[in-house]
Amino acid sequence: MIGHRLVVGSEVADALAAGVPVVALESTLISHGLPYPQNLEVARASEAAIRESGAVPATVAIHDGRLLVGLDDAALEALATAPAGSVRKAARPSLAVALAGGGWAATTVSATMIAAHAAGIRVFATGGIGGVHRGAIGGASPSLDVSSDLEELGRTPMAVVCAGPKAILDVPATLEYLETNGVPVVTIGQQELPGFYARSSGLASPQVVSDVSAAAAIARIQLELGLGGLLVCVPAPEAEALPGDVARDAVERAVAEAEAAGIHGPATTPWLLARIAEITDGASVRANTALIVNDARVAGQLAVALGN
Repeated sequence: MIGHRLVVGSEVADALAAGVPVVALESTLISHGLPYPQNLEVARASEAAIRESGAVPATVAIHDGRLLVGLDDAALEALATAPAGSVRKAARPSLAVALAGGGWAATTVSATMIAAHAAGIRVFATGGIGGVHRGAIGGASPSLDVSSDLEELGRTPMAVVCAGPKAILDVPATLEYLETNGVPVVTIGQQELPGFYARSSGLASPQVVSDVSAAAAIARIQLELGLGGLLVCVPAPEAEALPGDVARDAVERAVAEAEAAGIHGPATTPWLLARIAEITDGASVRANTALIVNDARVAGQLAVALGN
């Protein structure tokens, strides 16, 4: 059982016991997504945004064989300043390896969902979910490179707030995969699915609601019925979002360069994100950090509306 590996922070435990809404946060953005001190600043800003919404944040990570749900500030800083290469990345397929390996490991979407659900948390905020990588399905030599995030959304009952699938993915195939796994995809406030860096992906959202309360009404029923997860999509803040054509051009250029350079497998995503940051002169990083904090804020509002 997962219980003997789970360590819930005192503030989070008290909130759950008192019926105060709690929002889980992943930790890979701290260890692998952003450099120090920006990683720590964004982590703290995300937690602050959740508190401002009336909920309690619970950043999830792994340390010395334990799943920590709710890092204190010292733990956040320790993870943010850990030597490069010393922090493992834990998803469902690598969770046992990370727990057995000792030291720090950061949790991706799937591992965070597992730990948060075990602790009794129903809402989780992240930047963008993983999905079906380009070329994974179809073509001359399909790789079947599909993120475990999508399977986790189909099996673990949790409302996941994000700015859509990461823009480097095959987004139409990702939507199809989510539908096959029975995962509702709901966008707040616009007809089109958010495009991660950009406010729109150019694709119609499967479901649209006007506000957080309407999203909470759907999430409540989805979770009550035990039908698995729900993806709630929120566009990046307008002031920091990239124009749609700029985002698409940067992604297409980076993907083409990665293919030409023979970049593949787990190295692909970090390489692409770094290259897109170079192509956009850092604008993609500013959009990314803004949407991460905004997603946390909306997730706090959703948790409050759910009465989590």
